[in-house]
Amino acid sequence: MIIPPIKSQGIKTKLVPWINELVASSGIPEDAGWVEPFFGTGVVGFNSPLTGLHVAGDTNPHIVNFYKGIQSGAVSGQTMRAYLQRESRRLEDSPDDGYSYFLEVRRRFNALHDVHDFIFLSRAGFNGLMRFNKHGEWNVPFCKKQKRFTAAYITKICNQVIDVARTIAKSDWVFSNSSFLETVSAAGETDLIYCDPPYFGRYADYYNGWTEHDESELYNALSRTKAKFILSTWHHNAYRHNEMIKRYWSKFNVSTREHFYHTGGKIENRHPMVEALVYNFDMVRKPCSKTVRQMELFAETA
Repeated sequence: MIIPPIKSQGIKTKLVPWINELVASSGIPEDAGWVEPFFGTGVVGFNSPLTGLHVAGDTNPHIVNFYKGIQSGAVSGQTMRAYLQRESRRLEDSPDDGYSYFLEVRRRFNALHDVHDFIFLSRAGFNGLMRFNKHGEWNVPFCKKQKRFTAAYITKICNQVIDVARTIAKSDWVFSNSSFLETVSAAGETDLIYCDPPYFGRYADYYNGWTEHDESELYNALSRTKAKFILSTWHHNAYRHNEMIKRYWSKFNVSTREHFYHTGGKIENRHPMVEALVYNFDMVRKPCSKTVRQMELFAETA
């Protein structure tokens, strides 16, 4: 499993085996293209079983620029190690438990948008959040861990950068700062589209916000596409149901499984939730029970 160096709330690491099993059950050829309009951390795309052209779109320019940096070689395990070793010393030497230096890096990033600073903020921000204000500025507070960047933690992040670089080198990749509608429209009939939009009605943040109008636009785009698609969303929890399922997504095939989220400020967002995968194809074979056990193992080791 490739774990990306960007940390973000709501990452789909534990759901990758389920998604990949559905891809394998779709009958789509292994050399098909992969189109992902909400690339985010990239954990699903970097673990895609498909080997064709990967089109990774996102409206967050910092995510796109970071992975373009890895693709070009401007960001590597070596550059990341040198950066994090230097910045960790400055964070530890900060006189107020690291808070003032964290704010200094945040101001610097909002002015210069350095891709290494992006990883620092992703890892040193509160609760794994990636949140921006209406001016596009990072505004997540400090996690209050002055010695967060231990030697082992730095090595872990650098190894993740190396793993992603190797994965990108194995296939053709295009990283694009584009809207989800532009990315969906780029998919051909033989491609597979994977969508992980913000969960409407949940606590997840998104670079440009997410409204019911956006959900409707995505539904219309996926209804028109000739490509096969898989969409991740939430189905229900103990408190409520996702009204978008009934309004839009129930018109397609829907598979569900329970997943536990540890994050979220409200208690209703920190309970088991039933996840849904929506897809527009008939499975050529049923997913095997091994996938469920893989998800359980990831949950136990997370």
